[in-house]
Amino acid sequence: MSSQVGIWSAPKDSAPPPPARRVLAPAARTTAIAGLVALAGALLIALPLAVDDYVLSAILVPVLALSLAGIGQNLTTGYAGLLSVGSAAFMSVGAFAAYDLHFVASGVPLLASLAFGGAVAGLAGAVFGLPSLRIRGFYLVVSTLAAQFFVEWLFTKVGWFSGNSASGVITAPKLAVAGIDLSTPSGHYWLSLGVVVPLTLIAANLVRGRIGRAWMAVRDMETAAAVVGVRTAQAKLLAFAVGSFYCGVAGALWAFAYLGTVEPHGFDLDRSFQILFIVILGGLGSIAGSFLGSAFIVLFPILLDQSVSATVGHSIDPGLLQNVEKIIFGSLVILLLAKQPAGLVRLIQIAVVRALRWRARAA
Repeated sequence: MSSQVGIWSAPKDSAPPPPARRVLAPAARTTAIAGLVALAGALLIALPLAVDDYVLSAILVPVLALSLAGIGQNLTTGYAGLLSVGSAAFMSVGAFAAYDLHFVASGVPLLASLAFGGAVAGLAGAVFGLPSLRIRGFYLVVSTLAAQFFVEWLFTKVGWFSGNSASGVITAPKLAVAGIDLSTPSGHYWLSLGVVVPLTLIAANLVRGRIGRAWMAVRDMETAAAVVGVRTAQAKLLAFAVGSFYCGVAGALWAFAYLGTVEPHGFDLDRSFQILFIVILGGLGSIAGSFLGSAFIVLFPILLDQSVSATVGHSIDPGLLQNVEKIIFGSLVILLLAKQPAGLVRLIQIAVVRALRWRARAA
């Protein structure tokens, strides 16, 4: 009898079995995501009633426009793995194409002009994306860099694109949709929101479908993607075209709803690096990360300036403040990439999961 007990009982020095890990139910996670989406939608709708015109014009509108450009960059770089530093060039193409359509054919609806600008930018992106069929990595960066310089030179030297304006700066047309005047700051916000939200939903569905899976397959291992039947050349050109389309629409919004003017030097190389930093900070391969990175890019200089003014007043030299801003911004970028390369969206995901687990344990 004692031998049977020895056989079936656990040894004295054996560790107890680990406790079962509590995993969040899919229903709870879906409910949490739906709640966050509903809360974000309610905030976006209520914002014009809660903030002044400065916040609408100087913060919300540029955040929406840059977020759309970040989505375009993310589709090309984050999902398809094609390095590009020519986003500002395609933003410029979209802005000038939308303006020129109004200049040549007056009476064209505003939304049609934005779509036309995006389509022309998408075509330009496909053309400059042709080298991606043969080259990758650093060499592709150089190719897209050539697009940045060529587009800026073209719009500066050829006066027709700017309506033969002596200064090369053109004024955006009157903003109106279906007879509704959108020339006020709140109108600019509603126009930007009405364009960004549908395009964001389209991009989210696109990356979850067959096209998005093809892009990610090319990004992870192009040779293996070709073996399993992915048309890699078609996927690359489509990534450049769709990403450039989003950048083109974002450029038109940036010029029409935010600046009110269009000029070639407003979409220079610094703007391209700004879009690239948005997707790196927010999170590569994440639609939500584009919004987080854009908000960080726009809000950080404002918050830093207000913090310095509240601390030492306005006695500090603006040039010195700008240099300090660049140093702090660069340090934060390095720290974020070192601690969490997946970006701000990953930090928020971790915080949400921990909060849900804490709630589940408390229940």
